[in-house]
Amino acid sequence: MRESDKPQQIIDAAIRVFARNGYYNSRVSDIAREAGIASGTIYLYFKTKDDILVTLFRQKMAEWVALVRKEIAGEQDPIAKIRQIVRLHFHVIEANPELAEVVQVELRQGQKFFRGASAREVSAYFDVIQAVLEEGIAAGRVRRDLPVKVATKMLFGAMDQLATSWVLGKRAYRLTDAAEPVATIFLKGVSTDAV
Repeated sequence: MRESDKPQQIIDAAIRVFARNGYYNSRVSDIAREAGIASGTIYLYFKTKDDILVTLFRQKMAEWVALVRKEIAGEQDPIAKIRQIVRLHFHVIEANPELAEVVQVELRQGQKFFRGASAREVSAYFDVIQAVLEEGIAAGRVRRDLPVKVATKMLFGAMDQLATSWVLGKRAYRLTDAAEPVATIFLKGVSTDAV
């Protein structure tokens, strides 16, 4: 294995360990064992377990935002873009249950994380949603009086809450089945016409 692959190997192992044991019950040595490397090797790439968690989140959010931008780029209709964002959000969560466990549950337990470590990454996702809503306003498909920042946070909050409930509910149903109702309920509130 190339040395340049080691940080990714560590992050992938951390996702599995944090999902299985919980962040606070996981040790760096558990991550090293899962990655098949010596514990000391982790410290060549990450200062602490917190550093692994923050790096993991930043990397996965950057990948997520890039995926969303790519997937909606070819769509002209802003209403269809919103539906696509909701579908993608739920599909990615459902397709990656270990990552979902870490992002939806384990990350939420650290106050330090929400005081700054995640702000830039979450803002990038908000920017995508906000841009689509602004496109909708410009196209006359979304109400001109819409408080865009509030609507952005509402859509994210709805998706985030359903994803968290799905993870905490031990994934007893298909999260992707909720995509269409969530998008429709949101769009009925923001659009200029029935959707």
